[in-house]
Amino acid sequence: MKKNLFIIPVLLILITIFPSCSKKSSPVSNQVIVGIDSDIESLNPLFSFSGYENNISELLYLKLVQSDWDYENGALIYKPMLAKSWKWNGDSSAITFYLRDDVTWSDGKKVTAEDVVFSFDVYSDEDIQSKLYDTFDNFLLDKSKHIILDKTFEIKDPYTLTIKFKKNSNPSFIDVDLPVIPKHIYDKLDRKKFITLEKDITPVTDGPFNFTKWDKNQAIILTANKNSFLYNPKHIQKIIFKIVPDYNSRLTQLKKGEIDLMEDVRTDDLPSLKSLNFIQISPLPEREYDYIGWNNIDPEVFKKKKKIVPNKLFGDPLVRKALTFAVNRQEIIDEYLGEYGQIAFGPVAPIFKKSFSNLTPLVFSLDSAKFYLKKAGWNDTDRDGILDKNGIKFSFSFYITAGNPRREFASTLLKNNFKSIGIDINIKKIDLQVLIPKLFAKEINAWMLGWVVGIPLDLYTFWHSSSEASQLNFASYKNNMVDKYLEKYENVKSEKLKSELAKKIQALIHKDQPVTFLYWIQNLIAYNKRIQNVKITPLEPIHYSWNWSVNK
Repeated sequence: MKKNLFIIPVLLILITIFPSCSKKSSPVSNQVIVGIDSDIESLNPLFSFSGYENNISELLYLKLVQSDWDYENGALIYKPMLAKSWKWNGDSSAITFYLRDDVTWSDGKKVTAEDVVFSFDVYSDEDIQSKLYDTFDNFLLDKSKHIILDKTFEIKDPYTLTIKFKKNSNPSFIDVDLPVIPKHIYDKLDRKKFITLEKDITPVTDGPFNFTKWDKNQAIILTANKNSFLYNPKHIQKIIFKIVPDYNSRLTQLKKGEIDLMEDVRTDDLPSLKSLNFIQISPLPEREYDYIGWNNIDPEVFKKKKKIVPNKLFGDPLVRKALTFAVNRQEIIDEYLGEYGQIAFGPVAPIFKKSFSNLTPLVFSLDSAKFYLKKAGWNDTDRDGILDKNGIKFSFSFYITAGNPRREFASTLLKNNFKSIGIDINIKKIDLQVLIPKLFAKEINAWMLGWVVGIPLDLYTFWHSSSEASQLNFASYKNNMVDKYLEKYENVKSEKLKSELAKKIQALIHKDQPVTFLYWIQNLIAYNKRIQNVKITPLEPIHYSWNWSVNK
């Protein structure tokens, strides 16, 4: 969910930054231009919620450790970054980090353990409400869920820090995987007004790139940090995120060499791109899927009485199973994704090799759909072509986001298939910004959306029935055994046991069909071959972009 000026000055800036770079002209040799679809809201890692906001802030602010992807095992691994080394104690209840002593903020001050402690302090502060607030379950917390600093952190010297965790917790590098911010800059702000006051502060950073310029709705410009231990004069000296909202315009600029990289290329555009010998196509491994959401509870009763009762249409697992049988997922894949899509049957992405289950998807069959609908008590008693049960017609509104051709095609196919089995749907296009609040409020019955699976794998937030802890369970799915397995999954240390639990959770969800999983989608990255050392992993294409170089 990543969306979202001076005429003469802006034109001059654009002429300088974005020279005409058709294949016949020579692009600037020491910079890379990345085309993105919308401007960002914040460069501060405390409030960087969207994908590109996170990507950019991680180029500006170092973490204690740097994540990488282990393809062989399908899991995250961690490498030194701000911390040059570390040591866990015997029972893994504490970890000591040994920081680099050669890292400075962009204003010249040294980065020390004080900055690290301050960062955990503000990330967990209720008054600040950072993106990570209420995620520090393995730490000792006060009633406001703020980390108790004096019981958690021990600074032995400016570059040695011990972090202690809560008794009987299950800590890992995930708990310390956050960008560190400068204490001497942010400590002077009123925390209750932090989110507004910080917008007036020029970023003071310590990452492989320095902040240079942000032209709203035009570009974000970062320049290589020559004082960084990651700096290499042979690598790119500038990375520009050029905001081009229109997909076709981004594609045209890529073909002309006016931008060097773009994501989410449509499969029907691949032939024209592959005909250009200077364009490389690289698919990101599958961690994104489309799905059809069925509200498992009655939205009207929930709204009026805040009570949970089964949805009149979708409360029965047999009905949801029938609806999945009625969706021709393979036809949608063949039309829009081709070799870059595969049928989905659960919430664990194929990239998690040890946790991914080998379940058999329900194969498209209108006869099977009719069978399960009849078994659930739905019949066309008045012979008007629409199924009914207890005086209720099987008719509903189906919400999709506007401007997505694949989902528009899928919803039309869905409407036709459902009509042939006696179900009437009314397709409604709606902006994402309008749809999401309705999903949080449990207001609608059926919708189509997509999710990008988090790394590391997070099942609890999306599938546990606790409304407080799992607000992203839009379908209001509840299965007591799934809840039990999810709670155990959160607390076990053994990766082998986690994988076994994940497979059990997938099997139960597959049986209940709380939503109809459609297909896994490979995000297609297209970039100019002049860029060297691009590392395509599930962690996004600009991960490690300070290692990029360009052919002159």
